[in-house]
Amino acid sequence: MRCLACNMELNDSESTRKSQITGEFIDLCNHCYSTISNDSEDVDFNDILDINSYLDMADKTDYS
Repeated sequence: MRCLACNMELNDSESTRKSQITGEFIDLCNHCYSTISNDSEDVDFNDILDINSYLDMADKTDYS
């Protein structure tokens, strides 16, 4: 599966992220998803989150 925005291959945690509202898969990599994460309600399956995905999401967190 590939990111709908940048066409990068999605890892397991990225490919299972779903919208809480519609129940549809979001299909965005962590980098692309970080641009809308504050405006989106999602369901992440953290049980399959690997360390690289966690670090990638932590790097994109806006603490301002």
